[in-house]
Amino acid sequence: MFVAFVLPALIALVACGADTAEAPPPVAPAATAAPTPTAEVLPSATAQPAAEASPARSPTPGAAGVALELVTDDLQRPVFATHAGDDSGRLFVVEQGGTIAIVRGGQRVAQPFLDITALVDSSGSEQGLLGLAFDPRYRENGRFFVYYTAQNGDNTLARYQVSRAPDAADPASATILFAQKDPAPNHNGGMLAFGPDGYLYVGLGDGGSAGDPWGNGQNRATLLGKILRLDVDRGAPYAIPADNPWPDGSDARAEVWAYGLRNPWRFSFDRATGDLYIADVGQNQYEEIDMQPAGARGGLNYGWNTREGMHCFGSDTCPADGMVDPVAEYTHDEGCSVTGGYVYRGAALPQLAGAYIYGDYCSGTIWALRRDAAGAWQSSRLLASNASISSFGEDQAGELYLTDLGSHGLYRFVGAK
Repeated sequence: MFVAFVLPALIALVACGADTAEAPPPVAPAATAAPTPTAEVLPSATAQPAAEASPARSPTPGAAGVALELVTDDLQRPVFATHAGDDSGRLFVVEQGGTIAIVRGGQRVAQPFLDITALVDSSGSEQGLLGLAFDPRYRENGRFFVYYTAQNGDNTLARYQVSRAPDAADPASATILFAQKDPAPNHNGGMLAFGPDGYLYVGLGDGGSAGDPWGNGQNRATLLGKILRLDVDRGAPYAIPADNPWPDGSDARAEVWAYGLRNPWRFSFDRATGDLYIADVGQNQYEEIDMQPAGARGGLNYGWNTREGMHCFGSDTCPADGMVDPVAEYTHDEGCSVTGGYVYRGAALPQLAGAYIYGDYCSGTIWALRRDAAGAWQSSRLLASNASISSFGEDQAGELYLTDLGSHGLYRFVGAK
């Protein structure tokens, strides 16, 4: 099934906000007056499309020459897709209820790779089985890692082992690496990714509710509102890399790599450069993309809850010293919940080479972010869809995929026909 989700043209990034019939694409941030925060909008709770939404789409021709092709809609609440790096051609799709499905040759394998439904609380719209990462040496050691909401509400990181059957994990092999208490059922984070340094990076939200009432984003003594960096090859259950910013735990939790984050639902490393892209879901007004260049020091502060995007949160003025600006942001005229993607490094779509692809869960809009010749970040609208974009994914060759929570679908980015 071939479906095109496209707009008539790519729109270049030129300014922040506009009072036009069609809102502009996300922009490289410019300083503006501080917003006055309003009541919390939880995209996955109040603005979420119906779970049984039709997978049908309205195709339109695309100047970018990019479209989406349905791989399978035989999934249940898909929230992530990835590969094992084992040359098997399989895709592994995380289903929020607690299963990991294998998709091979466009078909779902009958039995799940892993079923931990009995361990997972998916009663909240942001809870469930949320993240998956295969060990870089999976072909040799058969290890992989999952992140889920436990029945008691804890954000849980666990390690599993594949069984002797390559399409089945061993559920008895579970080792819990940590279980982090969460004061509210939202902003659970859940992204797992191995960096080019071989360490496991883990994203946790700020603990939830609205406005970070516990102050976790700026509190380095908690894991909430952070990206962690763990050595899962040493220690029990893990070790702290010696070059983490606070390895002795004196001024922060030793696991912390980055802080000042609200809900870094999805982040990724550019497989060619090692740059880290973080999509941090905003409160009521701004969604943001942060970027940490490869080789940059850890301990960077991305601003929440002092700032939302480039803007003071809850105050007309706020300190900005020591806080890292996002490389792109957009207002809630364009959506309400950013979903981070990947820098495209595949071969099928050369027009996307080097572009960071990301989208919005609520609007279904997909953008491409690049640096221009002068080094300024420019964002352009790539595709328009009514997909509920829960995640993007990569296969082993670097081709790009999308999971749609509304249609239960897995889609592949392809050239438009």
